[in-house]
Amino acid sequence: MPNPSLLSAPLLLPAGSRQSFVAEAKWHRPLLWLAIAMGILTIVCIFGLVVDPRTMTGAPIWAKPLKFSLSIGLYTLTLAWLIGMLQRFKRMAWWAGTVAAAFLWVEIVIIVGAVIAGTTSHFNVSTPFHAALWGVMAVSIMIVWTAALPVMVVLFRTDLGDATRTVAIRAGFVVALIGMALAFLMTLPTPDQTMNYQGIIGAHTVGIPDGEPGLPLLGWSTVAGDLRIPHFVGMHALQVLPLAAIILELLAARVPALRKARTRRNVIWVIIALFVGILTVLTVQALGGESIVRPNGLVLTVSALLYLGAATAIAIIIGRNKRTRGICAATAEVDA
Repeated sequence: MPNPSLLSAPLLLPAGSRQSFVAEAKWHRPLLWLAIAMGILTIVCIFGLVVDPRTMTGAPIWAKPLKFSLSIGLYTLTLAWLIGMLQRFKRMAWWAGTVAAAFLWVEIVIIVGAVIAGTTSHFNVSTPFHAALWGVMAVSIMIVWTAALPVMVVLFRTDLGDATRTVAIRAGFVVALIGMALAFLMTLPTPDQTMNYQGIIGAHTVGIPDGEPGLPLLGWSTVAGDLRIPHFVGMHALQVLPLAAIILELLAARVPALRKARTRRNVIWVIIALFVGILTVLTVQALGGESIVRPNGLVLTVSALLYLGAATAIAIIIGRNKRTRGICAATAEVDA
């Protein structure tokens, strides 16, 4: 596509980035406009929460479109930026992003339409019409997931400048796709639905029907496992891990031990391992029917070991860097 399909915007990056293209991202316009629309929809949903007292499956009826507008907004804004950084296969990436934007529009329109109609959008196969809408949503999200694959492949073939940022973006994309794929687990019929069909196939919670007590606004179950949690955490690795890399770059100005690119890269690998470990724990916990607010001893122990292991590994990496710097300084003094 021609260049007008992308918007130019400056990015603040540390000195030493090897590729000038990173310093001037060209935003993918269809995704960027969708992100802006989701920002507007977020305000509408907040207003709906205030003025509309209706509930659906135990939660305020406007909570679902609010969560989806925030999530889609973050995803599309990030993807618009990443596509704009690509050097090669720009046309393919542009089309992939445009397809993703189009089918995310389909998804959010159905979700908001269901709210206006006062019915559920997900898992609803109670009538041929509702089953068709649910089928369209399922196909749409599969297309969105598939459209992300070529962008991820190209990112793995693109030099993004800073090594830490490159690792974080690539790993974040891979983990995000895994997190998105975890949503498939919610579409499977529960044992109760198999035995007693009531027009609903699939559920967010494990062990009990949807609609039981949950966390305010988020709706995550406080009495059973909830597959929305690993799905949410995993898909937003695309924001969390690159943000961690940026924080490391900012800290490097104040922490001498982080000024080496190799040190920051090793630290980000530890953070990635921690993130994947926690995602695994959350997935197993949800599948086991255990609420996130009531973890058992094994979950607490494994989680504590993951955080302790990550903290220890980071301390060793930074300590090793300090010793190396000390030896180099001492050698320089002797040579002088």
